[in-house]
Order: sequence, then C-alpha cells, then structure tokens
Amino acid sequence: MTRRAVAPGKERAPLRWIPPILQQLRDYRPEWLQSDLLAGLSVAAVALPTAIAYPAIVGVPPEVGLYAAIFPTIAYAIFGSSRQLMVGPDSATCLVLASALLYLGVTAPDERVTVVAALAVITGVLCILAGAARLGFIADFLSRPVLTGFLAGIAVDLIIGQIGRLSGLAIQAKGLIRPIVEALSEIGDVHAVTTAVGLGLLVMLRVLRRLAPRFPAPLLAVVIGIGLGAVFDLQGHGVRMVGAISGAVPTVALPVPQNVEPGDLLLTSFSVLLVSFGAGIITARSFGARYHVPVDANRELFGFGAANIASGLFGAFPITSSDSRTAVNYLVGGKTQVAGLFAATALIVITLFAGGILAYLPVAALGAVLASAAVDLVDVPRLAMLWRISRVEFCLAIVALVGVVVFGVLQGTALAVGASLVHLLWLGSRPRDALLGRRPGKPELYKLHHHADAEPVPGLLIYLLQGPLVFFNADYVKGRMLELVDGAQAGDWFVLDGSAINHLDSSAVEALEDVHAELSRRGISFAVADLHRLPRGAMERSGLADRIGASMFFHSAEEAAAAFEQQQGR
Repeated sequence: MTRRAVAPGKERAPLRWIPPILQQLRDYRPEWLQSDLLAGLSVAAVALPTAIAYPAIVGVPPEVGLYAAIFPTIAYAIFGSSRQLMVGPDSATCLVLASALLYLGVTAPDERVTVVAALAVITGVLCILAGAARLGFIADFLSRPVLTGFLAGIAVDLIIGQIGRLSGLAIQAKGLIRPIVEALSEIGDVHAVTTAVGLGLLVMLRVLRRLAPRFPAPLLAVVIGIGLGAVFDLQGHGVRMVGAISGAVPTVALPVPQNVEPGDLLLTSFSVLLVSFGAGIITARSFGARYHVPVDANRELFGFGAANIASGLFGAFPITSSDSRTAVNYLVGGKTQVAGLFAATALIVITLFAGGILAYLPVAALGAVLASAAVDLVDVPRLAMLWRISRVEFCLAIVALVGVVVFGVLQGTALAVGASLVHLLWLGSRPRDALLGRRPGKPELYKLHHHADAEPVPGLLIYLLQGPLVFFNADYVKGRMLELVDGAQAGDWFVLDGSAINHLDSSAVEALEDVHAELSRRGISFAVADLHRLPRGAMERSGLADRIGASMFFHSAEEAAAAFEQQQGR
C-alpha cells in the first residue's frame, strides 16, 4: 500500500518527539528536489550581500554575518515549524544589537563578537522557554502599526549611519541631527571616488528595485563593487575596503563575556527577543496568510530559539525571519526546508573558497546595500492606509518612529511597546456599550443606535456591555450605568446584558456592588442576563449574586424583558 504524499503546508498530525524536518522528509516528493535546489541557491544569492553588510551595523567582522546566515538557517531548517520561512540577519535586530553594545560599553572587536554571540544564545534560550510556556501571544503586543513606525525609525537611523560609508568621512556623532551637522561641517573632506561608487550603486539598486523587484540587485551591487575594486585598484585611490575573510568554519563554543554583568545581558536579550521575534512572527504570519499556511507563534518560538542558539554557539549574532529571503523562497517555488539546507550549503562554499575576493569590495558598496535596504523598511503605503483608517494608530506609528530616531533603538523599543500597551488599555478603558429595545412587531431586542425605529421597553433599561469588565474600566462603566438610570423611576428594572462580558475581576465586582446598592436605594431592580460561567462565578464567590437574587438572573435579555413585562401585567 503506497503512502499518500502531503502537499507543502498541509502537515499531518505533528509528531512532537521528532524534528519537523523529518516530518517533511517523510513525505518528500522527488519532483520537489529541483524546486528546493533552485530556491536554495536563490536564497543564498539574496542572503550573501546582507550577510556581509549587516555586521557593519554591529561593528563586527563580515564573517560573523556569514555565520549568522549559515548556521541559524540549518538549525531552523531542522527545528522550525514552517516549510518555507527563512531566517538570518536583519537590520532592526542589528541596530538593537548596536545600541545594546553601546549601552553595555563594549568597544573592543573581539569582545563585541563574544557579547553578541552570548546574546544570541540567551535569546534562543528565552525563545524556547517562552514557547514551552506558550507565551507566543506576547508578540501580539507589538502591534503592526507600531512595528511599521518602529521599522521606519530603524530605516532613518540606518540611513544616517551610512553617511560615513558613502562619503568617506569619519562621522563620530550619534543621533539624528548631529551626524548630519558633522557631515555638512566636513563636506570639503568628502572622498570623491568613495562617494561616486557608493551613490552610483545606490541609484542602481533603487532603479532595479523599481523596475525589476524580484532581481537580486544587492548581489549585483556586490559583484560590481568587487569588479570596480579589482579593475581600478580603488584601495590605491583611498577607498576603504571590506577586507578578506578568514575562510574557516568556526568551531562550536559557548560564548562567555568577561566584562559584562549577567543581569545586563539578560535585560538586553529581552529587548532583542521582543524586536526579533515581534518582526519575525509578523513576517511569518504575513506570508502564511498569503499562502494559506497557518502559523503557530509558540511553535515558531522553538524554531527561532534553535536558530539563535546555533548562531551564538558558532560565534554569530541574534537573527530573525527574513522577509526578502522568505519572499524569494516562495516566488522561486521552495517546497520544504531542504531549500534552506541548500542555501546554507551554498553560503558555506562561498565562505570557504571565495572569502578572499571581499578584499576588493568597497565599504561604500555595503553602505549602498544597507541604505537601499533601509529605504525598503519605510512602508509608505501602510502609513497612508493607517492615516485613512485610524488616525490613532497612525499617531502610534509616528510615536514609535520618533522614539527610535530621537531616543535610540533600545529606548525606542520600550517606547513602541509602551505605546502599544497604552493604546490597548485606552481601548479597554472605554468599552463599547449599547442600550437595547424592540422594533415594531418584533419580539427580539435590537441596539437602539443601530435601528431608528427601535424603542426602549417602557420602564425597562437594558444595558449591553461589549467587553471585559476589569479594574481599569470599572469606574468608567459604573459611571455610565448610573448616568443611564438617572431618569429611571422606582419600580423600573435595569438589566445588565452580560453576553459580551468574558471576564470580571474584583474591582469590577465592587463596581457592580455599588451600582446594585444605588439602584436598591432608588427602588430600581437590578437584573443580569446571559452572563458567562466564569464572570458569574466571580459574582457568586463575592456574594453579589445572592444579594441580587437567583430570580434576577436570566438566560437572555429577551427572557429578562419577558419577565419584566409579566410582572407589570403587560
């Protein structure tokens, strides 16, 4: 009996005791091999330029970026839950690392490599612990609008950081305005050849990005840069070069920084985790939604954790999912993570046998690649959409952008998360509500503000609260309820429709106690309809349910209305 193969993205029941790659190989089709090979080589072509460029952000050698593109890709291919997602270095995570090294006071190159590798291992362990505790939902607190603004701020910071590489100037100032002022004050010292190479490649990258978005333009920029450096001896003309890489594969070692407090490392790792996983899970979900592949954030945490641990053990820095590499994998037709293994193999071959050619690569070419990548981080269409749909969310995006640019990446991360939480609390503190009534000739209840012909039942006020009732909105809801009963008469009923209340905490119970006491003082009956089991349990444990009385609890608002009308003899 032959076994039916499983199409990509359609997993069988997960076998959690074996790595996901074995589940993919179990049903692997021979015809997928060519697609995975082509996808893997294409991913390697896209990954190479950024793998060489991004270490410059962190201040570590180029080979560290290559290691970060190789070993995490292998680890994620084995332990990651997605068949098509690709991981590797990204600009946002690298800028967080650069700010972290500045915060930790780490300046020596060797010490920087050790610290970022340690951060990768700690971040990976935190990912796995978070996945085991099913804390994947935490990534949801970095909302898409806030992340859009955050990445735009990262882009501005990254572009400013390329001024020195594209001009040949030694820019020392940090921040938004001071580097620009310093560059303008030293404009007479701009190195013409460096600027010509950098700006020329940058213009080429932007033109190709517009005319042929699927073309691996960054790879072409690197190839052209190497060609220019070799043919015209750019180093002899004063152009700074990247320099050859060692060409050796590192051995596995546990990085142990000597001059950094463990608490500082742990705190910094939380920042790295939040940004890298927050951006990574959004990439995963975006591509998953586009290709109808479900994404489990908790399972992704295990894959990201394994990838980061592998990165750190091989002397590289933290990584996340890559939208460009993932997009290429999808577009070329990668079927499984075998494509990731092919990509890693291609990068290993380049590292071992082609590292010497980087001696001819101008630093200005890397500046052009980074500046072009930064421009792509600014999602102008999404910002415009936010402006049209929700001015509040647009303002949150701008707050995140300004926070990164003005206060720095680490502080901007905290501000972005804080802005998300403030927005969430603001929404929850003013929950939507409605009064219910009847339409002529219909027994059902309708929201009065939705139907012009709906009218309240005389003597009966039915209040629908649409959301949880908790400590930060309890006083507001209590005020709303008492405001609504100001015109009520003795003998009337106030019915709380609890069909949309999924949680009550102690503060909410106390607020309802106050409402019940005030209504009793006015001679108005208080009833509760369609309250879920858990919120009702909170009322019962507090004794409020007994004070209201079992006869005033109803299965639905319609049932409460019928009981009121029966009592009134209607």
